[in-house]
Amino acid sequence: MLPPFANEVLGAMITPAVLISACGTLTLSTSIRLGRVVDRVRAIGEEVDALDPSGTIPYAELDEERRHLSDQLGRLVQRIHLLQTALTSLYTAIGLLVGTSLAIGLKSATNWVPEAVPVLLGLLGAGALFFGSVYLVREARTAVSSTLREMEYIARVVARKTGVPPAS
Repeated sequence: MLPPFANEVLGAMITPAVLISACGTLTLSTSIRLGRVVDRVRAIGEEVDALDPSGTIPYAELDEERRHLSDQLGRLVQRIHLLQTALTSLYTAIGLLVGTSLAIGLKSATNWVPEAVPVLLGLLGAGALFFGSVYLVREARTAVSSTLREMEYIARVVARKTGVPPAS
């Protein structure tokens, strides 16, 4: 059985693990989102390559499709930069929070680590997690905006091909 002091130290060292777990979950979902952006960029590349190979699409429609694809690509560029920043921030948070746990253990075991070090590392780690979360919110808003614009474009195309006006 561990002495009470050891239990307190181990408890304090494990506390950052909750935030590390949150960072890990966000990192995983962010990596998946990044993969989806890459897949969409590749799909747009294929759509651009396939634009009117027969030369039969009226210029106005072709121009609208080019503008739409260009707009989508621009939004994907924004998203990939936001995701890159979020991932970097989340990885930094994980490192700082692991450092917090280590600093707590070293402070207790050796007493040569100043008390401010674990606190500072913990605050920086939580700050990096917050920063990453802010970037994920911005990316999610950009993704929704992009999807809504794509839906508007598709509704216009459907209306043009079917003669049925888009629903509001």
